[in-house]
Amino acid sequence: MSDQVVTRFAPSPTGYLHIGGARTALFNWLYARGRGGRFLLRIEDTDRARSTPEATEAILRGLTWLGLDWDGEPVSQFARAERHAEVAREMLARGAAYRCFATPEEIEAFRAAARAEGRSTLFLSPWRDADPSTYPDRPFAIRLKAPRTGETVIEDAVQGTVRWQNAELDDMVLLRSDGTPTYMHAVVVDDHDMGITHVIRGDDHLTNAARQSQVYAAMGWTLPVFAHIPLIHGPDGKKLSKRHGAVGLEEYQKMGYPAAGMRNYLARLGWSHGDDEVFSDAEAMAWFDLDGIGRSPARLDLRKLDHISGQQIARADDAALVAEAEAWLAATGQPGLSAAQRDGLRRAMYCLKDRARTFPELLEKAHFVLAERPIVPDARAAAALDTVSRGILRELTPQLQNASWERDALESVVARVAEAHGTTLGRLAGPLRAALAGRTVSPSVFDMMLVIGREETLARIADAAG
Repeated sequence: MSDQVVTRFAPSPTGYLHIGGARTALFNWLYARGRGGRFLLRIEDTDRARSTPEATEAILRGLTWLGLDWDGEPVSQFARAERHAEVAREMLARGAAYRCFATPEEIEAFRAAARAEGRSTLFLSPWRDADPSTYPDRPFAIRLKAPRTGETVIEDAVQGTVRWQNAELDDMVLLRSDGTPTYMHAVVVDDHDMGITHVIRGDDHLTNAARQSQVYAAMGWTLPVFAHIPLIHGPDGKKLSKRHGAVGLEEYQKMGYPAAGMRNYLARLGWSHGDDEVFSDAEAMAWFDLDGIGRSPARLDLRKLDHISGQQIARADDAALVAEAEAWLAATGQPGLSAAQRDGLRRAMYCLKDRARTFPELLEKAHFVLAERPIVPDARAAAALDTVSRGILRELTPQLQNASWERDALESVVARVAEAHGTTLGRLAGPLRAALAGRTVSPSVFDMMLVIGREETLARIADAAG
């Protein structure tokens, strides 16, 4: 086995990319990238009835959005079917596998009888040690000649030592009677040929590891490090499903969570590094290790996701946020930004990003810089523009025309006018906010003035004052 760490993500393209699959991909990516290793992508598309090109594209889109880059081209498992068959035939020649002529009907009849009699339904093929001279002239499957006594033991990096009695494991089929390889066999061949050193996957595959390790042993191949991570549960402690809300990664993208926030949150979902909650990719790569993964299922907590996403937006580069906001608009089928809106959003970002948790929230706060005159206030904002307030705004206009366009000077002018009318700066902020943004919730009125500039500020106030 190579000294270089090589991990893989191997989804089946039968639907959307589940958030649990995205976390598995992230763990593999972090482990490899943090050690200067390689992260590979394999599409396990052997189930031709359920695999679709659309699902494959959805997986690639999801990983790309999440920011998980892979090395080389994605590998198609189906395209490697002849290699899988070649290994099965080699095992047959070695005596590590055998021809099984049992038909599906015979196997099902055996299991039905076993269930009726309360016996184990584990099928023990009568062809395992049959004399070749007794072989019938009909199609056969190739089965692994697994050990019948003793134990199969896996030293799992997350689960610890896991043991299975070999008497409870069957001789798994490697090659079906129609010549097609089974998924269980194909996975081992692919992982070996791709040089995978660490198999990090959900613990629903733990039992698979027992039988797959027997294939490694039969071929004399070096066993990878197995790390089976607990699944993600909903807030109620039950297996995550659609009843808990969004489970597909693309749904979270469309809800407007930033990719950095999702990476950070998913990394913390079942893995920890002390008390660190919010961290960069570089920190995650440096810190991530398999011994930090817990053995209990992680629970989805959308409030924590909101918090972490807000923190990641606040610390993000302004230009990168603008680009990601545009990507969110495209992903949700909304119109893109004009060059002027893009520039305004970038200039306003300093007063937008500290309290936004998602891109919808960010762009709602940015309404003042994205909207064009005349600004039409919503119902709540319009209520602040009564006759008295409009009169004060009219008096404020000439004062602002001659003011130095700096925050302290603007605050001083507005405070003076408010005091002259027996009110406060805070109370005058409502009508100003309605005039400048048309909303009751927005950045500070002075931040808005600084971002849109003197000419636009005066024009909007004049519109509102009537």
